Amino acid sequence: MAHMSFWSGRRVFVTGHTGFKGSWLTLWLQRLGAHVTGYALEAPTQPSLFEEAQIAHGLEHIAGDVRDAHAVRAAMQRAQPEVVFHLAAQSLVRRSYAEPVETYATNVMGTVHVLDAVRHVDSVRAVINVTTDKCYENLETQRAYRESDALGGRDPYSNSKACSELVMQAYRQSFFEPGTDAATRTGLATARAGNVIGGGDWAVDRLVPDLLRAFDSCVPAILRRPGAVRPWQHVLEPLAGYLTLAERLYDEPQHYSGAWNFGPRPEDMRAVGEIAAALSSALGEHASFVVQADAGAPHEAGLLLLDASKARRELSWDSALELEEALVWIAQWHQARKAGRSVRQITLEQIGRYEARLGGTAIRAAVPAIERL
Repeated sequence: MAHMSFWSGRRVFVTGHTGFKGSWLTLWLQRLGAHVTGYALEAPTQPSLFEEAQIAHGLEHIAGDVRDAHAVRAAMQRAQPEVVFHLAAQSLVRRSYAEPVETYATNVMGTVHVLDAVRHVDSVRAVINVTTDKCYENLETQRAYRESDALGGRDPYSNSKACSELVMQAYRQSFFEPGTDAATRTGLATARAGNVIGGGDWAVDRLVPDLLRAFDSCVPAILRRPGAVRPWQHVLEPLAGYLTLAERLYDEPQHYSGAWNFGPRPEDMRAVGEIAAALSSALGEHASFVVQADAGAPHEAGLLLLDASKARRELSWDSALELEEALVWIAQWHQARKAGRSVRQITLEQIGRYEARLGGTAIRAAVPAIERL
């Protein structure tokens, strides 16, 4: 669980803060009292959580591209951060097939530029490079992947994230080698999360945003691969892990450096069709879906499982929301926005509810009656 006593007044640098996941993280950091500098391209979607939740209010917002090494270094030198979260990425599998050069330039060289900037800013004590569960060489077996398993990736997105992991490993071993002053001062870790879902995601070719767009238009959503299984989790779940990991990295950089999985419990690794059914049920009328195979679609894995036992064991991190409850939270967020409520307030309320859940004595207790926002 994130501790306000640690984050209050802490200087934090976030790349990709205009994206879906980056916006949730930045707003949570603001709530904790951190001094945040965000570095990113403009919001990648319209509408966007970054704009609707007014994330720019309360941080230093720098419009910049991680492919620009000089701009990244200048921004970090000016910010003098203590903690760096690197989330900037081209994060869509289908787009990576259409734009492979952009994908590698952003996801690989972007990571190089961020880490090289870190190397020249002595204030940095903890760095978390957010990659993906898709960085593993996925053999589509029933065995969940652990941090020690081989990296790979068949599509350009997954492969570029595996490359980003290797870049992080090389920088750690070359410039922050255990036993050196740099390693004693600065911890470097990668965070591999599952399929993240939550309110405020408007990206294309992602299941939940695609479902919500169809439901809002009162047309059946189209499922291409209803049997594909993924490790689904609410966006606040891995973010809680990143914040906890950053605190530990700051205090014990040599012990907590390395790779970390943040995934759901095994029972929440579900098929696409189950997610669609549960979300349509949570939203009520006008929410339906049909199966329509796309014969010309590029390859996407049919099965991907993630083992997060290391984080549970060594960070005392765990899932706080069962999948059905996470989908209810998304439905509530979506319906509250449609009713005209402040998006910033809706999002902060869900962060507060999540913090309260983490502070409870029984994280996986029975889900209470659905609360109304």
